[in-house]
Amino acid sequence: MREADLRGRRVLDVGCGTGRLARALAERDAAKVWGVDASPEMLAAARVPRGVRLKHARAEALPFRDGWFERVVFWLSAHLVDRAVAFAEARRVLVADGRIAVVTFDESHFTTHWLNRFFPSMERIDRARFPTREQLAGELPGAHFVRISQTARFTREEALERVHCGHISTFDLLDPDELRQGTARAERELPDQIESPVELLVAVTGTM
Repeated sequence: MREADLRGRRVLDVGCGTGRLARALAERDAAKVWGVDASPEMLAAARVPRGVRLKHARAEALPFRDGWFERVVFWLSAHLVDRAVAFAEARRVLVADGRIAVVTFDESHFTTHWLNRFFPSMERIDRARFPTREQLAGELPGAHFVRISQTARFTREEALERVHCGHISTFDLLDPDELRQGTARAERELPDQIESPVELLVAVTGTM
């Protein structure tokens, strides 16, 4: 992310999951990357290049000393943590001129998500979970915001794999009947190719 100035930096990826962002930062941006995640299962499935360090830890209790990182990134993970505590921890482990970057979904994203037609409750659930721009502005004073529009493209087979494995945590919050019926409908109705807009919101702020 150009906005966060990550290239060549000491970066902490909070909520790193299986290491997708950490891997990209190390390989593309020559960053020195550490990743933390509260799920040991996610970390066990992570595939990262040599030099990327992963730790089992919560965002609210980072196992690093003060001023260790130049950048801290929350990539689609800020909705899963106690943000007040996690952002305070992020500031603690940053150098004096460090930056926090939060990448989340813009509110417009939930209206057009490709899964809505199969799982009608998903939009309501996600709107309640993900932080809004106004919330982040209050939690990260002085933050600079950038909206990024992308298009996700994948095949029917890839889409069904995402549904069957519940690739986003929202699946765990769906009513079992809605999940079963929506999955069956997706199996019947998904086209061979899927295109869906992805609207991201990036908030970048310095330490205070």
